[in-house]
Amino acid sequence: MLIERAYVDLPEGEGTAEDGWPWTVPCVRQLADEGLVFRAPVTFLVGENGSGKSTLAEALAEGFGLDSYGGSAGYKYASPREVSPLGARMRFDPTREGRAMVRAPRVRRRGFFLRAETALEALSGECRWGRISRDPDDMSHGEGFLLAFRERFSQRGLYVLDEPEAALSFSSCLELIGLMDELASSGAQVICATHSPLLTALPGAEIVEVGEHGMRSVEWAELGVVDHWRRYLNDPRAYLRHVLAPG
Repeated sequence: MLIERAYVDLPEGEGTAEDGWPWTVPCVRQLADEGLVFRAPVTFLVGENGSGKSTLAEALAEGFGLDSYGGSAGYKYASPREVSPLGARMRFDPTREGRAMVRAPRVRRRGFFLRAETALEALSGECRWGRISRDPDDMSHGEGFLLAFRERFSQRGLYVLDEPEAALSFSSCLELIGLMDELASSGAQVICATHSPLLTALPGAEIVEVGEHGMRSVEWAELGVVDHWRRYLNDPRAYLRHVLAPG
């Protein structure tokens, strides 16, 4: 692991709910008040759309020096996007093993930020720089994701993923779980925002549920998404009768 805790460095009087988004989001308020402690090499952020999990993931990536558009640490090539207000204030308490990297200049940090919406453009940049072997434009969306996972998820660093399951099949998700486990064993750290009960079943990972309550650590079996998928697969009609027109 590289990071023990993430927190927000805010001058007194700034970052209050009166300042608007993102400071009105419950998980961001809790982060500003308490910080977020990492207890395992792989951490999953799970919550409904709009809960703030992607906002957290992006800010953690930005704070570490990863391209906010998506891509590798130490480079900015995909977008003129400014760092978000939260990302600009993000700070880390590193582990002993992570101290040299966290406190090093941006160009010496290692890792990758993959966000589903911009992944293909970011991966095309990786190809232009010679950091992946094939252009993702020549592959399916899922194949491009897997190429990045295989070829860029190899160094000890911080890997932040925002809903990587969006382009992946069931078997590809299983492959990603294996790669996450390898990264964790190598001393790297993974933070993944996801809706997937498949990914979050990785043994030894910490699951942080994000919502109106803020953030809390939960067990896999306690996740609402796990319960819903289990019941849906057992009896789809129990759910579909609420969304389909009669007849």
